Amino acid sequence: MSMLTGAMLGILEEAGMAVLTYTEGLLPDEFFNSQLTQREVLKQIRVMVETAANAPPELKQQMPEIDWAGWAQLNRQLTQAGGFEQDAVWFGVRSLVPATLMWLRVYRKDTPQLFSLMS
Repeated sequence: MSMLTGAMLGILEEAGMAVLTYTEGLLPDEFFNSQLTQREVLKQIRVMVETAANAPPELKQQMPEIDWAGWAQLNRQLTQAGGFEQDAVWFGVRSLVPATLMWLRVYRKDTPQLFSLMS
C-alpha cells in the first residue's frame, strides 16, 4: 500500500482514540447534554467518516472486518438535513469506533506494511 494509506489508517486511529477519551465513562444523557464534549466528539467522528469514505477500494478489500458499510451509513445520517440521529451517533461512539480500533490493532500487528509511512 502507499504512504497515503498508512496516513489514512493513522488518522482513523487517532480520531478514534480521541472519541474514546472524550466519552469514557459517559452515559448517553451525559454525552448529549454536554455541548462541548458532543461538539468535539462529532468533529472526530466526522474525521473518521470522511477518512473511511475516502479509503481506496483495495484497502477496504484488505480489511474486510472493518465495518466500512457502517461508516458509510453513519456518514449518511450525519449529513441528513435537520442535524443528526442521536442513536446513530451513540452507536458510532460505543460500537463502531471501538470495533474499528480493535481491528486496526489486529491489522497493525498482522500487516504492519499497511500502516507504513514509507513508500
